[in-house]
Amino acid sequence: MTRNLIFGSLLLISSQFAVAQDVNWKPVGDKIMSPWAEKVNPKETLQEYPRPQLVRKGWQNLNGLWQYAITSKTEQNIPSNFQGKILVPFAVESALSGVGKTVGKDQALWYKNTIKLEAVNSKEDVLLHFGAVDWQCDVYVNGQQVGSHQGGFDPFYFNISKYLKKGKTQEIAIRVWDPTDEGPQPRGKQVKNPEGIWYTPVTGIWQTVWLENVPKTYIAHTKQTPDVDKKSLTFYAQVEGSQSGDQVKVLALDGDKVLAEQTVTAGSEANLSVPGVELWSPSNPKLYDLRVSVLRKGRVIDETTSYFAMRKISMAKDGKGIQRLMLNNEFVFQYGPLDQGWWPDGLYTAPTDEALLFDIVKTKEMGFNMIRKHIKVEPARWYRYCDSLGLLVWQDMPSGDLGGNRWDNHPGQLSGYNLDKERSAESEAYHKKEWKAIMDALHNFPSIVVWVPFNEAWGQFKTKEITEWTIQYDPSRLVNSASGGNFLKTGHILDIHNYPDPSMPDPALFGEKQVLVLGEFGGLGLPIEGHTWQEKNNWGYQSFKNKEELLKRYTKLIEDLKRLIPLGLSAGVYTQTTDVEVETNGMMTYDREVIKIPETQLNQLHQTLYQQSIQ
Repeated sequence: MTRNLIFGSLLLISSQFAVAQDVNWKPVGDKIMSPWAEKVNPKETLQEYPRPQLVRKGWQNLNGLWQYAITSKTEQNIPSNFQGKILVPFAVESALSGVGKTVGKDQALWYKNTIKLEAVNSKEDVLLHFGAVDWQCDVYVNGQQVGSHQGGFDPFYFNISKYLKKGKTQEIAIRVWDPTDEGPQPRGKQVKNPEGIWYTPVTGIWQTVWLENVPKTYIAHTKQTPDVDKKSLTFYAQVEGSQSGDQVKVLALDGDKVLAEQTVTAGSEANLSVPGVELWSPSNPKLYDLRVSVLRKGRVIDETTSYFAMRKISMAKDGKGIQRLMLNNEFVFQYGPLDQGWWPDGLYTAPTDEALLFDIVKTKEMGFNMIRKHIKVEPARWYRYCDSLGLLVWQDMPSGDLGGNRWDNHPGQLSGYNLDKERSAESEAYHKKEWKAIMDALHNFPSIVVWVPFNEAWGQFKTKEITEWTIQYDPSRLVNSASGGNFLKTGHILDIHNYPDPSMPDPALFGEKQVLVLGEFGGLGLPIEGHTWQEKNNWGYQSFKNKEELLKRYTKLIEDLKRLIPLGLSAGVYTQTTDVEVETNGMMTYDREVIKIPETQLNQLHQTLYQQSIQ
């Protein structure tokens, strides 16, 4: 797959994004908005291809204006009357939805849309895809229920072929129920009553909705894992509707040059030898293409494209016997911002693809080489941009079912406290199911190097079991079992949080068995007048009056952090990329209009971190 598919949309002239004069939609509310809000066009909303790791030509975007209704939770029938229009895929509480209403645990949110299929072929099936819907979702096509899904952060689809009626016109309806923080499900940082580090609820569709035309036998999913030491790539394609004798052919490409190819029986794993290829890193984010075909008696019956990179993340002891984070068998200090991924106008959803890319570009320009994606999962295109630009990613599991256990952020604390929460069987099942779904959906993105199952004891349960399952399920990455949470001697990484100044676990006590990292620090606050979520009572972990004071204090933090690296520190995470609602401790304001410390100055400061030598 060429990069033009991903980046081509950014070349469109701005006039093409002018807001349509549609009487059925306009942003609502009185909060600040990002500069991309005025480029949102309800007739051309987030039209980019949503699944860069599995590209197929036959698809149709369904984003745009849908009808909506908010009913009692007990209502199970598609409403006969709808209350207005909502702009999909923006959550109903957001300004860009055009609605701006709270739903809550006692109500259900309904969507309905009449669509026209752009391509109808009796020899093909039609799949209805959802990037993400928060939280419980029932889907209807032409009045018939086709399926249900629970999970606010993972993509899913239904084969709707048998529910289609003759002709191109079809009706889709969706029922969503989301209890936010009044239920045990993973919900991230959204709460019924936002305050401090907890934000506005997000209910309903918040990623692209789309249709895909596929053959009766088609590639549903791929899994590719690099092995740098063996100079090989293992590859598996899940093929739906396969028949005896079907084969899968996979080609690894560098442009038009074939690096390797192999044909295996459908359902079998391929192993491609790729000696001599460039290794992926933040300084050299080299990507290679994949072309995958299903063959039946030598004839291609389905074909998709994807990409991969050769990258290894591991841990190894330095000369002092302290475990270190290793990238491609070399120590690279990892430093990045805590990235919440929230928007003042779209909440979970960036207003445009250009906006989605902006935060990553600025992070790279500031000289960070890593991002900790905090308590949220992004659309697939976000990870593709990290792959392309060269940002390492630590991926958090969105938390849920908080409370009931003690938080102890001090390694070596005496035992006897309920460090693991006792969750109901239902609650545990929600977490385990969605964590697996997230890992499956994101496995192929080489930028992701660390999984983070828990943060600060938020709903933390069965830590050892969850951590060891995660390690076993994906041995190609490291696992940070509890970032700043309750430490139970499991996982590859020991991660403390300390505000505002840098700190680290004692290498003499903990460095022999685990990599030592500072998973959160900093949080220096600077509210910028005219660019805050609210006029008063904004906060940071330590607040300043102007940019000069902020830069001076941040420089001191970097100098202190630098001294910890030779002692055994392998990574640091600064809070945070942007302001979020009442938090004003971002490198940028929430609307992305103001960068508080110039990118060039930050870059120069951060380069000194990567120059620290270890024995």
